[in-house]
Amino acid sequence: MSTRSANYLGFMACALLLAYGYYAQFFLHLEPCPLCIFQRIGMFALGVVFLVAAVHDPVRSGRRIYAALIALAALGTILVAGRHLYIQSLPPGSVPACGASLDFMLKIFSLSEVLTRVFSGSGECAKIEWQFLGLAMPAWVFIVSLALGAGGIWANLRRQAPVLRF
Repeated sequence: MSTRSANYLGFMACALLLAYGYYAQFFLHLEPCPLCIFQRIGMFALGVVFLVAAVHDPVRSGRRIYAALIALAALGTILVAGRHLYIQSLPPGSVPACGASLDFMLKIFSLSEVLTRVFSGSGECAKIEWQFLGLAMPAWVFIVSLALGAGGIWANLRRQAPVLRF
């Protein structure tokens, strides 16, 4: 598989995951918490990097840059999903009560204060309303981000056979 194809595949995976997130929100009526929104932003950023890398289809140094950007986007998403999993694992009563919505906080507080409040967690982030094979949605985001990040890094850093053009 070519690097371009691998990057398109990474983009499609991100697009499908985001589509399912919106399906879960609008058709299954699972309202995303602030940490879920940040995971979506991370998945969107990862998808954009994959798409730009596929369209650009660079050679050596360009592929290294895209591999680094994929690693950063995947790592950011993994960290947010990991924090979400940690908050979900806390015993009842140790998580702060539900807070204001993300939209409201963005209107009232500075971005740095919003980030601080979101990552401290609240009751809506501790609720587990969806599971597949015994894992909550943040666990799946963690696993998929790890796989997409590793696959994207590998696809962009591996040696390729020279292309013969006639």
